[in-house]
This record gives sequence, C-alpha cells and structure tokens, in this order.
Amino acid sequence: MLWTIVAIVTSGLGAAGIALLLRKLSRNLLPKWIIPVFAGLGMLAYQIYYEYSWFDHQLARQPAEAVLVSSELGHVFWRPWTYHWPMTTAFTVLDTKSLQRQETAGSSVAAFNLYRFEKQHVDRVSHQPYLLNCSTAELLPLDAQNTPQLDQMKRIEREEALYRHACS
Repeated sequence: MLWTIVAIVTSGLGAAGIALLLRKLSRNLLPKWIIPVFAGLGMLAYQIYYEYSWFDHQLARQPAEAVLVSSELGHVFWRPWTYHWPMTTAFTVLDTKSLQRQETAGSSVAAFNLYRFEKQHVDRVSHQPYLLNCSTAELLPLDAQNTPQLDQMKRIEREEALYRHACS
C-alpha cells in the first residue's frame, strides 16, 4: 500500500513536471492552472492503471499449482469508467497441490482447497476446503473441522473450469 501511494504521488509530480515544461516551452502562454490539472490527471491515470492491472499482477504471483477457476467483473459508482469497462474485482483459484481424488461406491469424489482473492482497499484472501462429487457435480463446502455443510451444497456445471480441473 505504501508503494502504491509513492507511485501515485510520483506520477502526479511527473505529470506536473510535464505541464511545467509545456508552460515554459510556450513562454508562459499556457495558464498556471494547467500544472495542478496535469498532476491530478497523472495521479488518476496511474490509479486507473493500477486497478485494471491488479488481476494480472495477483494472478502472476500465484504458485504454479494454482489454477484460475473463476473471476468476477464489477463496477463501482465512484469509479464511473467501470460501468463502461468493468474491472476484475475478485477471482478464485484451485490449489491443485491439495487436490485428492477418491473412488467411493462407484462415484468419484475430489477434495480440494479454493482460494478467493478480493480487491478492496486492502486485498482480502480467504480459503475454504470443498468436496466435489464428480458423478453428480455437487459441490459441498467443509467447515474448519472438515464437517460437510449440507445446507450450502450446490450443483455446478460440468463445463465449468472447477469441475474440469478437479474431476479430470
């Protein structure tokens, strides 16, 4: 977070420097207010770049055994450009290192951990173990004691990336 603030301030100072240079090259024909406007636009431009590159940056930081299974696009009212170009606000990865498959009573069951990353003012990461019945495509979350949460069971589509990676 500190380095983000430093980068935003630096981009603002750099843009203000460009405006100052343009003002001097025009022999002060450009108005003085162009300098703070360029500084604000420079900081805003870096912030927008940072928000849209967050997903690629976080995905690149994942270990080789992490597989992207879903991502969520969203918009926020104080970022009006996101209504036209939605940005990735969250994504989920499957930890293939924790993936365990078992054959029980003629059906295949996969146990694994899913990690969910959310873009907030401070990035949030949560993880939860799951069971997936590959025969019926039923996804069942487990609690901290590895007890199935039957009330939260849901069916997933066989075309989803989670099903393909966990049951293939």
